[in-house]
Amino acid sequence: MKIIRVGVDLAKSVFQVHGVDRSEKPVLRRKLSRKEWLKFLTDKLEPGCEIGMEACCGAHYWARQLQAKGFKVKLVAPQFVKPYVKSNKNDANDAEAICEAMGRPSMRFVAIKTVDQQDIQAVHRIRSGLIEQRTAKGNQIRGLMAERGLVAPKEMAQLRAALPAWLEDGENGLSGRFRQLLNGLWGDLLALDARIDELDREIALIAKSDPVARRLQQLRGVGPITATALIAAVGNGEQFAKGRQMSAALGLTPRQHSSGGRDRLLGISKRGDPYLRTLLIHGARAVMQMSKNKDDRLSQWVNKLAARSHHNLAAVALANKTTRMAWAMLRNGTDYQPELVTD
Repeated sequence: MKIIRVGVDLAKSVFQVHGVDRSEKPVLRRKLSRKEWLKFLTDKLEPGCEIGMEACCGAHYWARQLQAKGFKVKLVAPQFVKPYVKSNKNDANDAEAICEAMGRPSMRFVAIKTVDQQDIQAVHRIRSGLIEQRTAKGNQIRGLMAERGLVAPKEMAQLRAALPAWLEDGENGLSGRFRQLLNGLWGDLLALDARIDELDREIALIAKSDPVARRLQQLRGVGPITATALIAAVGNGEQFAKGRQMSAALGLTPRQHSSGGRDRLLGISKRGDPYLRTLLIHGARAVMQMSKNKDDRLSQWVNKLAARSHHNLAAVALANKTTRMAWAMLRNGTDYQPELVTD
């Protein structure tokens, strides 16, 4: 009895495994603790056996651990596992579904991230969370000031300038207690600004020291933040056969609702990482603003597109094109070549 494929349902403390032999017959069903499951698989399975997991929290760490022991590891996106879950959902059925899904010839798998990729991704996630906190803090200040008859400016920079003026103005009707609270909120806002600036410097340092990130910044609309986010998300892009697949994975291609030979394209799918997709589209908007008075091939293309369609559509189309060019640069290790830009 040789086990050729194992599906593992990950959890915090209990791991369910499901293995099949060459005839696809289930020969292993076990529930294991976090401490024993890795040793059990190492003792039970031969090197080279395929082990599959959902691409969820902790999956990349365990994948690297299993690879180090000689196993072939495949990560499957949760939405591709769900159709194979039989009857009710439980750990055993989930592990069986993972084992079934990873054995499909046409299945698409998630690339295993390196430690460096996860470190860069952590910087971006922390920064994004701090920006959300800063936005919430600014909205809280605006709401509190509106209750006292003072209208706060919309822009964050203007809000920072208005706060000390409110605190120093003795004729605006603010009580001593509220001034003390407002001073604390101002301090919270400044502290968040300092932390975000610190992470911005960290990202700039990563982008400067990484040769791949430096090459990606040759693309118009791609700065240190977008370049490092791309590296964290897709690595060298080897999991994609072509640039369109990478663009589709980031949700920048149209959804389809076609039937009976009639093609119907809808808006973009918005799959994948919304953070990276947002960065690419915002970068494309900046490029469109700067392209109005330029005559290079990319500028001509985006100007013509913006003239005959909505500017949002043109921005997404440019982000799509940027993603495809980024994939080519990642896979081939080449610099940006503007003369190769096509319509």
